[in-house]
This record gives sequence, structure tokens and C-alpha cells, in this order.
Amino acid sequence: MTSIYAKSPDPMNAVFIVYPDIVLLDLVGPLQVFTHARKNSQSGPAYQTYIVSVDGGRIVTNTVLPIDTDPMANWLGKHDKIPIHTLIIIGGDGAIPASVDPILVRQVRQMARRAYRICSVCSGAFVLAAAGLLNGRRAVTHWEDCDYLASQFPDINVEIDPIYIKDGAVWTSAGITAGIDMALAIIEEDLGALAAIEMARSLVKPLVRLGGQSQFSPELDRKERDIEGRFKPLHDWITKNLQQNISVETMATWCGMSARNFSRQYAATMGTSPAKAVEAIRVNAARDVLGATDKSIKAIAVACGFQDDERMRRAFLRQIKTTPSQYRAQFKSQ
Repeated sequence: MTSIYAKSPDPMNAVFIVYPDIVLLDLVGPLQVFTHARKNSQSGPAYQTYIVSVDGGRIVTNTVLPIDTDPMANWLGKHDKIPIHTLIIIGGDGAIPASVDPILVRQVRQMARRAYRICSVCSGAFVLAAAGLLNGRRAVTHWEDCDYLASQFPDINVEIDPIYIKDGAVWTSAGITAGIDMALAIIEEDLGALAAIEMARSLVKPLVRLGGQSQFSPELDRKERDIEGRFKPLHDWITKNLQQNISVETMATWCGMSARNFSRQYAATMGTSPAKAVEAIRVNAARDVLGATDKSIKAIAVACGFQDDERMRRAFLRQIKTTPSQYRAQFKSQ
């Protein structure tokens, strides 16, 4: 649904809420997107951006650069008749203290009542949660904080995997750079796909990631475990040959080892069995295709080496606790 404000010739108001010890990139990434978004090539800025804090003034960040802000009270006083299109709570090391600041939480709740859309970047979700704005909703934050968010706010359906989640008018994003992906998705919703693509190009960003994509990088996880790159050539070969019957014996032969020795050394290095690693690579490849194309699930299963869609369904349930059809449906809902 296109925002009623997006049809207006006037810029839409995007208000960023900060507090001491925010992560600077949590702020400036989305801020850059909203500041330079255009409704079309001939128009001026699509959004008017503001940065506010409880008392206003200079707010320290997790870098040497502070941020100048206006008081939130302005939006509850002299600006109280001005519509807030998108309200964004920024994350950072100060998120937990901010979430127990009664003045901040109260003012966030008051401003949220006037907002067309409410968002959080990374651990900013704790502030939204404290304000009661995530109760009964799906939400995500940085993967390191998901368990704590769930334990502190059991009424929230916390999901650890997605880059960002849209639940009605409330958006939450995973860690740090995921805030840029969320902002680009909001631009697409407000202004259309072309505007989001042009903004991604302007940022020299290779693509607009969908929210259902994982905030985890399986490739980075493999690199972290295999720091010397011992099994990297094998993983590259598996990725390029998913349709083959990739058995433990095949992988062992490819590595010039016996099957028993290969299995032992692979598990010791990678923390998983070779068979499970192949399944994880296949699932990750299938997720990319599910999110980017309309190919049938059966065709994707064959292309990724599962042989049939039932085998792929069982692998998805083991790896990411959902089915291919449910995973694709999540993409279409965002």
C-alpha cells in the first residue's frame, strides 16, 4: 500500500530518535537513504529528515563523531500538528539504558501515535519493546541480542534470522547495515522499485536485499571456522556442482583423503558433518532462488540437488525451521 503522504508534493517527515552511545552507522546509513531519496528525477527530496533526543543538543556516539539533535519535546509541542511519516529508533550500546528511561519511552510512545510508520534499527528494538509497540508482533534485532530481547519481552515473536521484518506499520531490522536494507525497502514501498534501485546504485550497493534473507552469512561462518581456507576449494566446488550426487566419498576423493579421515578432519574444523554442510549449502542456494524468482519449488529443488521438493522441504525444516513455501510467502509479505 502506498502511503497517502507519498502522493503529496510535500516531503514526508522522517524522524530519527537517538540517545547516548548509539552506533553511528545505525543512524547514518538509513539517514543517507532517506535524505537523498527522490519521488522522481525532477523532484526535490522525498523526505525531510530530523534527528531528535530527549533533551536535544549534542549526543555522543560509539565513534569520535557526536550528533547534534533537537529536543523530542518539539514534536510534542510546537510540531504536534505536523504529521510524522516514518519514526525510526536507532540502535547502539546505549539501547538498554534508553529502554528503561521513562521519559524517552513515554515520548517515543507519544510520537508513535502520530506516525504512519514506526521502525527500529538493530537494538533500537528494545526501546520499541519497552514502549509496548512490539507486543504481539514479529520482530528482529541484531542476532547477538535476539535471545535477550525474547527473554525480556515474551509477548514479542522474536525471529533471529531475517534482515528486517515488516509487521503492519511496524518495521524492525537486524544489525547495523541491515538498517540500510530496511530503509531501501521503505523507499520501495513509498516511492516504487525504481526509486529503491536508483538509491542502491547511488550507494554503490550491489542489490536491494529482501527482508526474508538471513542476517547470517553461511560463507562468512565457514571462513571463520576454516580460517586457513583448507576446505574453501571444496566448498566452492560444491556450490558450483549442487546437482551432482555429492557423497562423503566423493568429497573425500576430491580432497585426496580417505572417507574416514576426511569426515573426521572436516567435522573437527567446520563443527559439522560433511553431509550436513552440503545440505546447508543447498538450502542457502535454494533460499536465494526462492526470494529472487518465481520458479516452481519443484524446479528449484532439482536445480539445487535435492532431487525432489519433499527432500528440500525436510532439509528446510532441519536447517531453518520453515518450509520452502512458507519462506517464499514471507518474502511476498514484505
